[in-house]
Amino acid sequence: MNEPLTLLGIESSCDDTAAAIVRGVPGKAKILSSVVFGQTDLHADFGGVVPEIAARAHAEKLDIVVEQCLSEANVLLSD
Repeated sequence: MNEPLTLLGIESSCDDTAAAIVRGVPGKAKILSSVVFGQTDLHADFGGVVPEIAARAHAEKLDIVVEQCLSEANVLLSD
């Protein structure tokens, strides 16, 4: 396999929503962009992560994080 692949990785952990674009071949890849939206401020008043607030923030920010990541990498979703 000599043709580079372009991959979109999406992650939604407990209190972070993130996306990254990676391009390369097995054994050699380059991160083209990585965007993370952290929720620390949303949970600060509660002394820990509130699952309902975290889930809502993931739903609200996922599209934004992916769009920003694609833009920073200068690639289209179809790529």
